[in-house]
Amino acid sequence: MTSSYQDRIAEGRLAREGLLSAEAQASAAALLERVEASELETVRVVFADQHGLLRGKTVAAGSLASIFRSGLNLPGTLLLKDTSNRTVFPIWDGSSSGVMKTMAGAGDMLLVPDPDTFRILPWAPHSAWLFCDPYSRDGEALPFAPRPVLRSAVAALAEKGLSLTVGLEVEFHVYKRLDDPLAHHQAGLPGQPPATALLDQGYQYLAEANYDRLEPVMDLLRRNAQALGLPVHSTEVEMGPSQFEFTFAPASALEHADNMIMFRTMVKEVCAREGLHATFMCRPKNENSASSGWHLHQSLVNESGRNVFIPEVAGEPTPEASAWIAGLLAHAEESCLLTTPTVNGYKRYQPYQLAPDRIEWGYDNRGAMVRALMAPGDAASRVENRVAEPAANPYFYFASQILSGLSGLDQRLQAPAPVENPYDNDATALPPSLIAAIEAFETGDLYRRTLGEDFVEYMSFLKRAEWKRYLGIVTEWEQTEYFGIF
Repeated sequence: MTSSYQDRIAEGRLAREGLLSAEAQASAAALLERVEASELETVRVVFADQHGLLRGKTVAAGSLASIFRSGLNLPGTLLLKDTSNRTVFPIWDGSSSGVMKTMAGAGDMLLVPDPDTFRILPWAPHSAWLFCDPYSRDGEALPFAPRPVLRSAVAALAEKGLSLTVGLEVEFHVYKRLDDPLAHHQAGLPGQPPATALLDQGYQYLAEANYDRLEPVMDLLRRNAQALGLPVHSTEVEMGPSQFEFTFAPASALEHADNMIMFRTMVKEVCAREGLHATFMCRPKNENSASSGWHLHQSLVNESGRNVFIPEVAGEPTPEASAWIAGLLAHAEESCLLTTPTVNGYKRYQPYQLAPDRIEWGYDNRGAMVRALMAPGDAASRVENRVAEPAANPYFYFASQILSGLSGLDQRLQAPAPVENPYDNDATALPPSLIAAIEAFETGDLYRRTLGEDFVEYMSFLKRAEWKRYLGIVTEWEQTEYFGIF
């Protein structure tokens, strides 16, 4: 049966046009045989969009073979929407050029499946996920498709004989859902968020009693994550009310980017089925709420499998570690659009909150942007970038780290002196707002050189549209400040 599937896949468009490698074709044939012998009913054929959210169609299991032959067509406008789900790029003016021309008139793009991402969903065992990469309808690469962007950064690092290993620490909130905003007037772009209540009062960091109260939810999420094959290392009570943290064992950049997408989506879907609301928004507008961060542990491995961040002498980073840290710092401002892509995320950059507010590094210092954890003989020697919010698109986030660090390596940069007091020095401040991050991204040269003008213009246009909508909203602060006095 497998050979029959292989023949049918080899005759399809994806194989003929080189969009599905011979190795992927063989994996797909084996997968189709497995699906045929299973009780699976549906497959959710999805891709991670520009915001790191899954979108796609669900096909009957018996139709899966057609996806590996011909791909799946979806409206290209799915890559042109801001976080309100508005299409913000012009698609009807007839004057778009370059890659945007393929999306004019809400035309299709092509999804190419990756058989290695297939996962049966433990909370919906009759269904499965299959991740795809989007291409233009003509089968051409899209310069702003998130998964291929990361793959290109990984390939650039591999040309130096190096690979990036990452470990994840992800903070998020889980609340009890009090109502569903399903009245007609509550719909919109975006719709109104649900009303919620706490599962735990918080501010008892790592308290055993708090963990015991939250254990049913912790266990529910951990078991589903493990059933997806995610390498969960720990589940923890974070600082704030109803705030959780999951950490994951190290893996490759592309593997953990996929894992992060799976984890965030699983958490939201499983919680929704249980009458809960999970959010990876950085700082929810709830009284006494705490900000959530996303800490990314990073180490470089050479072709012989050696971690090149392990120092020979304590307190003296290796040349590779020093250059990598220097690259992260040198490009931190222009990278913030990729590490902290929302208006809300910049409200976390506050002093004395175990979050960074300026561009610096230090040894085992949780106030610094980059925290170095390196010691002679320690195979886990690494740096931890604490800059990102958990809503970041992991493909763009990881690509920013690789390209920044690689720039440091190429220029043989050296890290400045580490800081001891991260909140009292003259280090350059992180961008204070999304618009400041957009401007730094536009004026920087790293992403124009490495990912191209199309990528920079796309991201800038997309996020400026979001910022303009934000500026058009009259806030509660403005009403309180001005409505009475003037």
